[in-house]
Amino acid sequence: MSTRMRGHHEAWHSPAVGRTMHVRWFGHGGARVLAFPTTMGDHNEWPNRFMPDVLAEHIRSGAITLFCLDHNHDLSWYDKRIPPGERAWRHLAYDRYLATELLPFTRHVNPTPFVIATGASFGAYHAVTFAMRNPQAVQRVIGMSGTYDIRRMTGGASDAAVYLANPAEFVAREWQRERLEALQRMDIILAIGEDDPAAEDNREFSGMLWRQGIGNALRLWSGFAHDWPWWERMIVRYLGGHD
Repeated sequence: MSTRMRGHHEAWHSPAVGRTMHVRWFGHGGARVLAFPTTMGDHNEWPNRFMPDVLAEHIRSGAITLFCLDHNHDLSWYDKRIPPGERAWRHLAYDRYLATELLPFTRHVNPTPFVIATGASFGAYHAVTFAMRNPQAVQRVIGMSGTYDIRRMTGGASDAAVYLANPAEFVAREWQRERLEALQRMDIILAIGEDDPAAEDNREFSGMLWRQGIGNALRLWSGFAHDWPWWERMIVRYLGGHD
């Protein structure tokens, strides 16, 4: 079954990641919402999960344009045949794609400067990492049921590349005034179930942000809350900011 909302699709060969990357979008104005897929999902995941319909009121009113993003998980973190540092470099290539190709494309579709990054599960890692690496470009980030220390994917190993792709490390050591001030202006929302195994990771990440003077809203939901019915409720609740 396809989504009831009519959207648009574009694809191009990305010089940054060396493959064709796709994006689907819904809407015509308002904040640009960058929706990252879960583990091995792609640009079709949010539409196939009827998330544009969940957000139909926001989209039709012109409050948001929803951009459903592609991934390179199979080339980076989930390619266990290559060492962690190379996986991280491939992720950083994806970050370059987002910053130098995807963001300008979304600006062409909708020039509104307000950008929201969001995602669930591994998509939350992507949303938060992209926002923290590009704080001047993102005004709000909503991480749902995510984990923000990528060393869980490397067996604890870290090097210069892993560090740059790991917000639990690079934000904790951020010293550049302009970047810190941009992070401190960002509206950061971390939503996760109390019984989710990653709940402690979220508590630690939230605390680290506060120690850096970076305000954030940690929202603990009852139970496991790690599936689409909860993520639907979370995104509707937090799209306009934390409550």
